Amino acid sequence: MKEKIWLSNPEEHDYDAAFDFLSLLISESKAKSIVIRLKKSKPILRKAKDILRASDLPLLPKDNVHVKEDLSKVKHDKKLSPILLVRAERLIIADGYHRVCAIYYLSEDTEVPCRLVDIMQ
Repeated sequence: MKEKIWLSNPEEHDYDAAFDFLSLLISESKAKSIVIRLKKSKPILRKAKDILRASDLPLLPKDNVHVKEDLSKVKHDKKLSPILLVRAERLIIADGYHRVCAIYYLSEDTEVPCRLVDIMQ
């Protein structure tokens, strides 16, 4: 199933979105550094339910416009981008929150391809 749902690599605009989000939490220079590290990181798989639990974010409703859009993409065999994650004091979904929520509705145990950077080191 994962080959059918997911692109092999995040798209460039996903990294731009991650930078925009992270720069609200930390300085732009640190956000840029993290995005560079995300681009170099190796893909990993994590279950949708674990990503949501670790991020401490709520599951968005199925009728959220972006969640609905991602569910529609899956239904029509359009591939989704992997999720961009940052391990900090809590897991930060730098890009892909809506995609994680959409996949959770298909099955909370679905493995989601991610790029993860640890800034706790």
